[in-house]
Formats: sequence, structure tokens, C-alpha cells
Amino acid sequence: MPDLIAPLERRYQKFFADRPAVPFAVAAGPGAPAHTLGNGDPVFTITVTDARGAKALAGLDQFGVAVAYLQGWLDVDGDLATALKMRKFFHDIHPIAWVSQFTPALVRGRREHDRRSIAAHYDEDSEFFLTFLDTRHRCYTEGVFAYDDEPLEDAMTRKMELAVEAIGVKPGDHVLEVGGGWGAFSEYAAKRGIQVTTLTLAKESENYLNGLFEREGLTGTARVVREHIFNYRAPQRYDAIVNMGVTEHLPDYRTTLRKYAELVKPGGSVYLDALGMRNKHRISTFMSRYVYPGGQSPLLLHQYLREVARSPFELISIQDDRHNYHLTCKRWAQRLDAARDEVVKNWGEPLYRRFRLFLWGSAAGFDMGLVQAYRWVLKLPVPDQLGA
Repeated sequence: MPDLIAPLERRYQKFFADRPAVPFAVAAGPGAPAHTLGNGDPVFTITVTDARGAKALAGLDQFGVAVAYLQGWLDVDGDLATALKMRKFFHDIHPIAWVSQFTPALVRGRREHDRRSIAAHYDEDSEFFLTFLDTRHRCYTEGVFAYDDEPLEDAMTRKMELAVEAIGVKPGDHVLEVGGGWGAFSEYAAKRGIQVTTLTLAKESENYLNGLFEREGLTGTARVVREHIFNYRAPQRYDAIVNMGVTEHLPDYRTTLRKYAELVKPGGSVYLDALGMRNKHRISTFMSRYVYPGGQSPLLLHQYLREVARSPFELISIQDDRHNYHLTCKRWAQRLDAARDEVVKNWGEPLYRRFRLFLWGSAAGFDMGLVQAYRWVLKLPVPDQLGA
């Protein structure tokens, strides 16, 4: 234990030299006496259950500690959200892992790489995701909350309402959705008489959506196509496009906007939302290896808007959704924790731990401002408005 505590003590003094200290404890094993770092009652306790966990903790390596937690070599009891807000307590310097994010895309090609990397996250059993998503819409992006304690289901319904209002579609209009997920938007719109074609790259999502449309009697108004948007050839242009949370997987903004302009009718609108950062590739090693392996690039708003300015689109509106995404991830994490026994029984402890770190870590990131989120609307002017 002294070999473990000494580097933690040194790091603790340096890390909290210029910020409010957070006391936490470290225990050498289950039931063992805990050593508290800092003054006061510990906010959380890290318990070492294996020598490999002790080695990772003493090494002060963020990725090593995350892997040790995934493997069960470390446990965290208490306020996990606060623990994850201290992620910079540990370094995350892995140049080989950082470079390896980009190699598969160069070897396979961008579109095939997108297909594989998206499937790596979304092809988990749909029933697993449904243990923590909202029960009304099964939406896997942020809700829009009227107040912090509002039920998640109501926040997601408001999001669907705002999206339909933003693109101005009515019954009989035809919308292209980029990224079908578990049918949140497509079901909502189709039940209101709006025609929806939804694109997905994940086989599990395709199967789920086909079953959903069949059960709900929506096969005449909603259909799913498993195709990359860059490869998709539409039989006609659409009245509007909706993209909820897929811009992170489409980092070539210029090509994406060009494709939207090809697919939407003049006068049509595009609704989008996405999480963002100030640096496109500054995601943690844990995220790039275990959550979105090589396949996520948070939105760079300034870069995206530069491409909008070079495109035929007009930017109609933009809203800051960071607090909404914080609340959403917090609710998802709480629901996952409440379903722990079911998740572990059906899909195993490693999957539960992986998504627990992901969801609580995301909630902490949004709360601290390490991650941003936005929703925005574009419109393709009709030719007359361009002076043609």
C-alpha cells in the first residue's frame, strides 16, 4: 500500500494546489482500511481488488485505470460523477493509440471504416440500450428539458416536436433521416402522416426498425435503408432532412453538406444536433478504444460553420444544448445503474462497467464544459432567392 499511496499523495498535492480539493479514499482490498487523501469525509472510495489494479492506479494513467475498472481490478464506491470530473488527475498520453485511430480509415476507406466503427458501438443487443433509454421514444441523443427534474420521456417528446417544427413538414411530406437508431424520430413523424426514409449502418438497428414499423403498422409511411449517406442515391429529393447525433460520425463537413444539398429540395430544411469539442480528435483513449473505436469526431462548430458559409445553405438557428445533454446522460447513467442486475445477468459485467464509465463520464464532461452540444437548422434557398 505505501508504494501505491506515495505517488497518489504527490499527485494530489500538485493537482489540488490551485483548485478546490476533493477528498477521496483508497482501500487495498474489500473490507481493508481505507487511506483518505485530503481533509474531510471522502466523496468516493477506490478499492483495489487485484495487483494489476494497484499498478494502474500507482501509474497515474487514465487509460490504465479505466481498463482496470472494466476488468474489475478496481471498484469505485460513492459519487462516481465527481470521481470522473477528476479525470485530469491522471494523464492520458498514448501517441500510438492516438495515431491508430486514423490508420483503419486510410486502409479500408472512410465509408467502410464508418460502417465498421458505428456497428462496433450500435450492434450491441437493442434490448441492452433499452434498459437506459427513454421508454417513449428510445432516443439516443439529448432531450430538451423545460426544467432539470422534468421526466426524460417528456424532454424527448419536446425534442421531436421541436425537430418537426424546425423543418416545417406536414402530413404527406417526405423526410430523410440520417441515422435511424431505435426509431425515435421515424416513429414520431410517421404516426403524424409524414413519410420517413431512415438510413442506418448497423444491422441490429435495421432489424429493430423493420420490426418496429411492422408492429406499429407504419410500413406504408416509414422504411429503413442500410446504406452510408455518401453512397445513398435517392429516387427523389426530400422535403427535409433530420440528423440526430450522427454528425460526430461524419467529420468531412464539406462532403456532407454537398450531399445534403443534393438530397433536399430547394426551400427544404435540415435539422441537426451533435456533441462538440474545441478539438476534433481530443477524445480520451478509453473512448476511442472501448466506446467509439476510431469512429467518432466531436463537432467543431467553428469549422462546421466555415463550411456552411461555403455551401448553398443558410444557417437559420443554433441553440446551445450542453446542459440538456448533461441532464440526458445523467438520467441514462442513473437508469443503467438501476438496471445493473438485469444488465449483468443478460450481457455481463464488462458491458455494464463500460457503459457506466461512458455515461457518467459524459454527464461529467458536459457539466464541466469539456464537451459542448448544439442543435441547429439549415435551409436550402430556392433559386429565386439566389438571384438565379
